Amino acid sequence: MKTRPTVNGSNADWMGSLAPKLTSMPLKHLAVPGSHDSFSFWVDEKAPVGPDQKAVVKHLAAVFRLLAKKVMKKWSMTQNLTFKEQLEGGIRYFDLRVSSKPGEPGHEIYFIHGLFGHKVRDGLNDINNFLNVHRKEVVFLDFNHHYAMEEEHHRYLLTMLQQVFGSKLCKICVVEEISLNYLWEQKYQVLVFYHHTSADSCPMMWPGNKIPAPWANTTNTTKLVQFLETTLEERAKYGTFHVSQAILTPQVKTIVKGLVRGLRNHLVERNLPKIMTWVEAQKPGVDGVNIITSDFVELVDFANTVIKLNNLLLEDRAVR
Repeated sequence: MKTRPTVNGSNADWMGSLAPKLTSMPLKHLAVPGSHDSFSFWVDEKAPVGPDQKAVVKHLAAVFRLLAKKVMKKWSMTQNLTFKEQLEGGIRYFDLRVSSKPGEPGHEIYFIHGLFGHKVRDGLNDINNFLNVHRKEVVFLDFNHHYAMEEEHHRYLLTMLQQVFGSKLCKICVVEEISLNYLWEQKYQVLVFYHHTSADSCPMMWPGNKIPAPWANTTNTTKLVQFLETTLEERAKYGTFHVSQAILTPQVKTIVKGLVRGLRNHLVERNLPKIMTWVEAQKPGVDGVNIITSDFVELVDFANTVIKLNNLLLEDRAVR
């Protein structure tokens, strides 16, 4: 029997345990751990290939069926931990891609990364249940890709977000004014970023341009680090939250070479030490890192490493 990966649960209340100097700072100056394709700890091999895939992939899946989907699963899953486990381990930013199931009646929305995942509603309920217990913890929900969604699907999802989180949703305001103290005073625990015009008139749905997440799109760790450094240097002029995606992206030839081994075994594990060296060398603050995302957040002490970066702000008397 395969055992579930575990993660240190002592980070369940890390935001609420920060020093007052940090909780009064703009949240965009703090270091926050996040996960990439956060929902992909479970994907459905029996469902059709998702509409986020190219025609050639859909064709191969139709020809080779379950075998093709087993390979897709190995390359679609970028996390092992559930939302609850990620939250308990300290993850506070979630990268979310969603889709309807073409041909399915109704407007149900699912998480998606090549293959369909759980219903979005179930994932949101899991997050909300955690927040009900941990009242000083705050999460970023970044809905940055929408597939096979008409206007009515967006309405369904936007209504769902308001139904599930209610008064926990933080209204749009000036990014610089948002500190943990402010959020606690307002009893806000959820910042939703919705990268689609259907949410433009909703005051609780932040536009995607308030949380840029530049993507290196490379399998080379040296190029990744250079890209992360360059995009950090440009960060200050935007006045937004910022996501440093400390992830490698497989190309077609990468997948062909490591077809059976999958993303984790072929690409992630051997490159994580170099990526973590970059993470450990960072500093939050005015021109520093904010949110950092990783694949398979439990493989190394990722969340702890990012959270501890905030101690550097306590040592720096120049940061106000």
